[in-house]
Amino acid sequence: MGQAIINKKLYHMHYVANSVLYSVIGIVILIVVFMLVEWLTPNHNIRKEILEKQNIAVAVLAGFFMLAVAIIIASAIH
Repeated sequence: MGQAIINKKLYHMHYVANSVLYSVIGIVILIVVFMLVEWLTPNHNIRKEILEKQNIAVAVLAGFFMLAVAIIIASAIH
């Protein structure tokens, strides 16, 4: 009986480990894509626009961009 409980816990830990792994992969890809956009648009520094100039329109646009990339990543991983 005890061995069955241990096997069941290990079975569930497999799903937890996969979830954590895919979450980390998704976050890393999202950060890489954001940095790539920053690099491809040298005339427009998104971080400077949001943090220093308090440009809300750019912040909303960046938020929607990250949300769209996150949905694409989640669909690809799932």
